[in-house]
Amino acid sequence: MTLTPTGELVAAARARGRGACSFNVIQVEHAEAIATGAEAAGTPVIMQVSENCVRYHGGLAPIGSATLAVARSARVPVAVHLDHATGTDLVGTAVELGFGSVMYDASARPYEVNVAETARVASWCHERAVWVEAELGEVGGKDGVHAPGARTDPRQAAGYAAATGVDGLAVAVGTSHAMRTRDADPDVELIRAISAAVPVPLVLHGSSGVPDAGLRRAVAYGMTKINLATRLNAAFTSAVRDHLGAHPDTVDPRRYIDAGRRALAEEVEHLLGVLAADPDRRRAGSPDG
Repeated sequence: MTLTPTGELVAAARARGRGACSFNVIQVEHAEAIATGAEAAGTPVIMQVSENCVRYHGGLAPIGSATLAVARSARVPVAVHLDHATGTDLVGTAVELGFGSVMYDASARPYEVNVAETARVASWCHERAVWVEAELGEVGGKDGVHAPGARTDPRQAAGYAAATGVDGLAVAVGTSHAMRTRDADPDVELIRAISAAVPVPLVLHGSSGVPDAGLRRAVAYGMTKINLATRLNAAFTSAVRDHLGAHPDTVDPRRYIDAGRRALAEEVEHLLGVLAADPDRRRAGSPDG
């Protein structure tokens, strides 16, 4: 398969009433595991690299180039997305590398500034055939600054989408980033109202804190792109801990990192089955259908 534009994967998922799963990459093993899980599920996937990940690696080029290489060699369609970029320089680097989409996050700025800056970025990206996501309502938990109780107003969301020209909109509906428990309960009636008011696909951030059934409801009520990071990291880290506990003399990092990679791939396959697979396959693979 070749690298696939994000917009194509999101549009196809939306047309079928399914979720377009977007999984965060931290290191190259994450990208490899996401591809492996997607191949096992026989389902397209989006890999995303966040600004925090870029900061960890000291630049986008190393991890971005590796992610693109994994995506190009995958046996299913894979898109590569830049997540939560707060600066235009990073957006430009992602587009230059070949990312098919970017999220420009000006949600912490005043509304008028958010609109103006996002509109400029969207216009620039569209000239280069790059799909653009933005955020309105400040999803809770990110970097400890976003209010968990924030909610996106449907009418404001409609005006924002029209004024900025974005292709996808992340909205605040009761989830929070970096949750380690799965007890978040997205406001599905708010999702329904925003979906009815906004013509572009909606994006759910903070999805790791939502149980599987809640994720399915969110998609059924109007969410399309589902972002997951913490849930994958938890699976990876738990497997590494288990391996080191069982093999305390291990010194070769490939041994315990591979354990994490395999666990992450299994979690990706499961989540794709929950959100993105054909309904018949989902019923066959999930005890709660």
